[in-house]
Amino acid sequence: MVFVPQDGRLGENRVFQIIAEHTDWRFLDEPQTRAEGVMPNSWEEVPTSTTQTRRRFLKTLSLAGTASLVRAPRVLAAEGALETTTVRFAKVSPNICVAPQYVAEALLRAEGFTDIRHVDVAGPVPEAIARGTADFGMIYAPVFLTAIDAGLRFKMLAGVHVGCFALFGNQSSRSITELKGKRFAMAVLRGPAHLLMSVMAAYVGLDPGRDIDWVVSQAPTPIELFMDGRVDALMAFPPDPQLLAARGFSNVIVNSALDHPWAQYFCCILAGNLDYVRDYPVATKRALRAVLKAADLCAAEPAFAAQRLVDDGFTPRFDYALQAMHEIPYDRWREYEAEDTIRFYALRLHDAGLITSNPQKIIAESTDWRFLNEIKRELKA
Repeated sequence: MVFVPQDGRLGENRVFQIIAEHTDWRFLDEPQTRAEGVMPNSWEEVPTSTTQTRRRFLKTLSLAGTASLVRAPRVLAAEGALETTTVRFAKVSPNICVAPQYVAEALLRAEGFTDIRHVDVAGPVPEAIARGTADFGMIYAPVFLTAIDAGLRFKMLAGVHVGCFALFGNQSSRSITELKGKRFAMAVLRGPAHLLMSVMAAYVGLDPGRDIDWVVSQAPTPIELFMDGRVDALMAFPPDPQLLAARGFSNVIVNSALDHPWAQYFCCILAGNLDYVRDYPVATKRALRAVLKAADLCAAEPAFAAQRLVDDGFTPRFDYALQAMHEIPYDRWREYEAEDTIRFYALRLHDAGLITSNPQKIIAESTDWRFLNEIKRELKA
């Protein structure tokens, strides 16, 4: 028996929890699929809107889960019991390109997690993961690589999405090479903006240390400096590219969703704490699976994902969030190889003089693709 409040309403998470725990559709599903000789489609075209009904919420989760309801009982039973029902993600404010980890709560609950937290971390995401302040976190691949080079230890588990950052320039800067001698704004040294601009500069033959005039500022922010015309360029991360476009700044020197070679590699990588990954392999796999399914959800239901980001306090503007969900290709995590991304950025960072580590050593010691490979096989089947 399920208790229903007097107003007749159940919270979305409670509804999904009830379905996950008290239904088993595999017997209903199997005769039809065997008779037809096909498996159910993972996706179908669904309209987007700013209003999400309960029925559509459940439908969306079913679609995004690619069998999270239909085949989950058998998959979870084969994996064994969760070693822990707690999972903590490092919060990456104010960037919203890491939306999959933010909108994955219902999917995480379907995987058996009951204590799901987004942790505000004082320092860089890799430090929070390495020190155990967070169990998992997403950030740009170069940030993880420089942290590994500095001696931090964690496991990179999967690439989640591509194409979220953009290099904006003023009207006198139309290419990366034209940024020689120009002022580039960033919040911190060795942060995402600094690292990505450095590898881009080195890739086209510039010396990042001598040829770029680095301007470090948090107040005013880099985007404020750029919009006021006090710097020539900046690297923008969602929702900043959407804000700049709305304000009429259209000179995008590099769009990482479209321009090669940057569009060929993951932006954000998901990494896990060494102890958590070693001691809780079932929980690690289920957490990763929920985040990857949430990436599919962001691609299939951008309006739903954007509304969740706003409702849960991760960003204030629905319109910018919706635009970001449309523009970032969240559905490519199956197609790209995370190891290629690690190798590419490790070589570029080495060329820029920012790391000394060998790419193969990083891959051998700081990656673990077994969970990702298992999930790809399961979802493909």
